[in-house]
Amino acid sequence: MKIAMLARNPNLYSHRRLVEAAEERGHEIEIIDTLKVYINITSHKPEIRYQGRVLDGFDAVIPRIGASITFFGTAVLRQFEMMNVWPLNESVAISRSRDKLRSLQLLARKGIGLPITGFAHSSKHSDDLIEMVGGAPAVVKLLEGTQGVGVVLGETHDSLKSIIEAFRGAKVHILVQEYIKEAKGADLRCLVIGDKVVAAMKRQGPKDSFRSNLHRGGTASTIKITPEERSTAVRAAKTMGLNVAGVDMLRSNHGPVVMEVNSTPGLEGIENATGKDIAGQIIQFIETNAKPGKTRTRGRG
Repeated sequence: MKIAMLARNPNLYSHRRLVEAAEERGHEIEIIDTLKVYINITSHKPEIRYQGRVLDGFDAVIPRIGASITFFGTAVLRQFEMMNVWPLNESVAISRSRDKLRSLQLLARKGIGLPITGFAHSSKHSDDLIEMVGGAPAVVKLLEGTQGVGVVLGETHDSLKSIIEAFRGAKVHILVQEYIKEAKGADLRCLVIGDKVVAAMKRQGPKDSFRSNLHRGGTASTIKITPEERSTAVRAAKTMGLNVAGVDMLRSNHGPVVMEVNSTPGLEGIENATGKDIAGQIIQFIETNAKPGKTRTRGRG
């Protein structure tokens, strides 16, 4: 097979592993710098150009689109879809998952466990918003934040109110979420491929931190998840429409609650923690499923 990978940095662990796994199986794979692509939008023969040449003949595309370039990256991916190239994750699904508010609303509609979450435009009724999510302590999140950036814990009612008013004063959109104290600064990352959880790890935040992101000093270890956690992770990925996803959950007193569904999960932490060849399993999934005409949206939506 001939595979394209949309990625800005070819030296990242995840990207190197995917290239290794593809080449080990005899496939040709090319890393394409997403921001250096330009596209010809036409009805009859849509084109993608890169470094002065037309990109064609690809059987599949692996989108590794960073959160900061979601708009342009999904536009490029839609062009591949219009050209009937099978995407590992579709553009519409990536856009859904990157919109924190939309993704939570979709998960809620499917009855998937979530922390109580509030959203408002005005800070006028901050007191009621705080009480709605169960009072202090509570978590305030920037809608555009990633990897734990823009996530603040308000430990008292007054501090929460000040945080909300400060963010809204800066004209940024925020979510206010119930604080799951019983999680004790740890979360679960479940790696879903197709309709299976192929690996799971526990991420523990540093001492006195409620954030467990590995980029912020968290540690990872392998863990056995429950059938309910396994089912929740698969349902969350399917709700977003993602073939490959990292589903982040907390263990609460009322069962697993989903914090985020990541459409471009990193492989380093989970491969090192579990010893599993996740990159190889992703390439195997592509081998089985990458067929012309199998893209559900074909660039629409």
